[in-house]
Amino acid sequence: MRLLVAYLGFVESTKQRIIDEEDGLSTAELLGNAALAIGALVIIWGLLQALGVDVVNWIREQIGID
Repeated sequence: MRLLVAYLGFVESTKQRIIDEEDGLSTAELLGNAALAIGALVIIWGLLQALGVDVVNWIREQIGID
């Protein structure tokens, strides 16, 4: 029971701190997040292109197409 009370107190204090301190996202934060997302997509795209050829070749070998 004490653990539950302590947890609820922690949640309430965290919620209050967020409400008090958070003024919303600034333009710089949004642009930074967008840049990170684009960077991640470019890296994933590059990896898929490099691995895609290997996967296609492996599938061809498995079904007997040369």
